[in-house]
This record gives sequence, structure tokens and C-alpha cells, in this order.
Amino acid sequence: MCKLNENYFKTNENDKKYQNIESILSEGENILWRGKPKKSAFVWGKVLGMLPFALIWLLFDGAFIAVLCVFGDALPTPMIVGIGVFFLFHLLPVWIWVANVVTANRQHKNLEYAFTDRRIVVKSGTIGIDFKNIYYADISSVNVKVGLVDRLCKVGDIYIKSREGATVLYDIENCYFITNKLQEITLDLKMDASFPNALRPETNRGFNTKYTK
Repeated sequence: MCKLNENYFKTNENDKKYQNIESILSEGENILWRGKPKKSAFVWGKVLGMLPFALIWLLFDGAFIAVLCVFGDALPTPMIVGIGVFFLFHLLPVWIWVANVVTANRQHKNLEYAFTDRRIVVKSGTIGIDFKNIYYADISSVNVKVGLVDRLCKVGDIYIKSREGATVLYDIENCYFITNKLQEITLDLKMDASFPNALRPETNRGFNTKYTK
């Protein structure tokens, strides 16, 4: 039985703060591309995304609240309190829209994407920092979608479908170029991993390979 390294999971002060993508990379792993959503497009997307739905919901509930304000004197206090609590929860879509608008800058600050020679890393979070890994072997398709706001801001959303589900890289500049390159990387690395070792060229032998294109 091999001897276990007791210090393998030992941490230090620097290890306790994983705030950037470099901190989670494996030894020898290299970043091929990294980027963030275009801030103006991202913020406007948060403002306009649920705005029509939130306004309709607010107008609908606002009409009932206005009626209650007019005839509220005729209702008992416990009923008024109960109705107030009901509308507090019923306005949840409006509160979600407000929260998205208020936290848009914070979300953008923490949101970052990176393509390495082994995986795609998505860094995100509003309160804490979250990391999502998508390995190239698990990717089934890469598509780009450009909406009205995206077109005005000259950005696009890249949709990545994998075994873990769908992941969206929001508001990427040069989205068509980045999508094309990601498709190339995914195809090349899939073929590289799938090709029989015995048939690999001498400069690309075994699984000890790196993407250098």
C-alpha cells in the first residue's frame, strides 16, 4: 500500500481565497481565451429582460391595491394585514426584476469566462464566487444567438449544450469569431482524445498532449 501524503489537502492563507480563474487551474493547464460580457449590454439586458412582464404584473396588482386603499376603512384590520401579506408575495416577479437590476453591476463584476486547453470555466456569483467547468468531451453543440438588444450593442450570446445541460456565455463581443474558434477547439480535442494511441503521430503520442493550435 502506498504512503499517503498527509499535506496533500493542507491549506494556507492564500488557498482560502479562490477569487480568480487561475486559482482553480490544474498544473500545466493553459488559458487559450478569456473574456467578460460587455457591461452596457449585460446591464441593459437585466433591465429590459423582465421589464414588460414586471410592469404588467405591477399594474394588475396596483389596481387591486388602489381599490383596497379607497375602501380599506370598511375592512377589519386583520383582513387588511392578510391582504397586504398576500400582495407582498404576489409581487414576487416584480421583486425578482428589481433584484436583477440592483445586482447587475455586482453580477457583471464576478462574471468571467475562460477557454483552457482542457475545459471551459465559467466564474459567476452575486454573494460568493462560483465556478462551473465544462469539459470539451461533454459538449454536444455550440450555437450563437443575437437578439435585438445584442445587435444594438454589437454582442451575442453563445449557447453551449453538454451532458450537464445548457450553459450561456452572455453578451460576448466578436461572438461569431469566438463561437467558430470554440467549435474548432472542441472538435480538435475530441478527435485528439478519441484517436487510437497506436495511430497517433510521433509528436502527439498517448494522452500526454496539449492543445497548441
